[in-house]
This record gives sequence, structure tokens and C-alpha cells, in this order.
Amino acid sequence: MTDGASDWYGPETATFGDRVAGAREAAGMTQSHLARLLGVKKSTLIGWEDDISEPRANKLQMMAGLLNVSIMWLLTGEGDGTAAPEEEDEAAPDYQAFLAELREIRAAMRANAERAARLEKRMRQALQEQGA
Repeated sequence: MTDGASDWYGPETATFGDRVAGAREAAGMTQSHLARLLGVKKSTLIGWEDDISEPRANKLQMMAGLLNVSIMWLLTGEGDGTAAPEEEDEAAPDYQAFLAELREIRAAMRANAERAARLEKRMRQALQEQGA
């Protein structure tokens, strides 16, 4: 693994899904092909790559083997992984900043969704108490 790869796929710049997609592409596999090898639906793999869901331990282990990367690298970006994409150009640092900002926005949205759910629960409880 090179320093560029650790920066490109490191925990500060890439998510689990980014690393899965990058390793899959580096291995020359389509989403359909990898999903078939793992015994999951393509939509399941897409969910993993989009960071909507995460695989169970047995699928994670299979995926690491099929993609020739370590489980630790898939999870954290550290360890034996794949090299950074060759197509990096002068604009790549700007893209990384965009990705970092998008991740911050997603985290804030998740936090706000959880906050809204808690408030909704409190409102329902208050309405039930008021109606009782």
C-alpha cells in the first residue's frame, strides 16, 4: 500500500463503502459479479457501497478474500488494501474536500433525524397522557 492509497482510502477521506467500491473496481469486478460471488443481491452490495448498510462478518471476510484486501483495510483504511486510483488529477484534492463535506452533512442529517424521532416520541407520549 502506498501513501497515496492510505490518503485516498484512509478513514478521514473514505468510507467503508468507498473502500469496497474501490477494491471491487481495482479487482476488475462489476457489482453484479461480486454480489453473485458473495451470494447476495446486487441491491445489497449497492447498499454496502453507498454506506446504507454493512455486511455481516462472514460476508465481510468473504469479500476481503475475493477482493484481495484485509478486513481491517475495508473497515478502517489501514492495512493491506488497494492502490489509489490512477486517474487522480490536479482537481482531486478539491473532490476530497467535497467528499469530506458531504460526509459531514450526512452525519448532521443522521443526527437531526434521530433528534426529530426523539421529539416525535416525546410528542406522542405527551398527547397520549393528555388524552388519557
